[in-house]
Amino acid sequence: MLLNRRLFTFLFVFTLACPSVSVAKTFTVGVVPQFDIKTIYSIWQPILDVLEEKTGHKYVLKGSKDIPTFEKDFSMGAFDFAYMNPYHYTISEHYKPIARDHGRKLFGILVVNRDEGIQNIQQLEGQTLVFPAPNALGASLMIRSELEQKYGINFTPKFVNTHSSVYLNVVLNLAPAGGGVQKTFNQQQSDIKEKLNILLKTESVQPHPLTAKLDLDSDIVESVTEALLQMGKDENHQKLLAKVPFKKIGAASDRDYDQVRKLNLERYYVSPK
Repeated sequence: MLLNRRLFTFLFVFTLACPSVSVAKTFTVGVVPQFDIKTIYSIWQPILDVLEEKTGHKYVLKGSKDIPTFEKDFSMGAFDFAYMNPYHYTISEHYKPIARDHGRKLFGILVVNRDEGIQNIQQLEGQTLVFPAPNALGASLMIRSELEQKYGINFTPKFVNTHSSVYLNVVLNLAPAGGGVQKTFNQQQSDIKEKLNILLKTESVQPHPLTAKLDLDSDIVESVTEALLQMGKDENHQKLLAKVPFKKIGAASDRDYDQVRKLNLERYYVSPK
């Protein structure tokens, strides 16, 4: 018993005398739900496992059932780290960007059923078109803006929750056209992709940032950022990042998203209830 007390006292004093000894913490990570939660988990959990090894902290995915729910969550600062679309970032009050893909840009695509003979934008006049959510940047905001402002098309938007649902609606002829992005289109099964044509591509902007909450300890944010950049230099880890996709991961800054601000998409944004 005396030995146990001495050991406890030694460990207590040692901890006080060595403030540099790190204590593992748990952080929540939110991911904009472009896919179902099972797919998101399969993409992100291996990355978070590596971050845990590299930083000594734990990272837990905090799922959102759909994009509006995700918007409510990040608007309240519910995540410690969050992967969000660029427009989400420009209206967020709690986050700063720490990493993004330097190997590609984000643009919206409008897809049509290959067998339905739609070959120009004007054929969509007066139609009901499908989109994953009101505030999906490339897949909804940018496409809706260009259809109205650039092409003068009148249409009715219908929101079907996910990118995959958009493509399926068009394949099944439940809608003549739908909005997505190249990343989610590429990740569809071949029997879906081969039935679709890309009718329109919008202009390009910098892609989704991984963001950190502003009130997080700077040492934590720096350790996560550095770990991600290190992962980008490792062939095996890069394969994990490519699924996000981070084709070539690099640092991100606020000015990277000035172009998004200039698009003036406020009139198309729908505040989550």
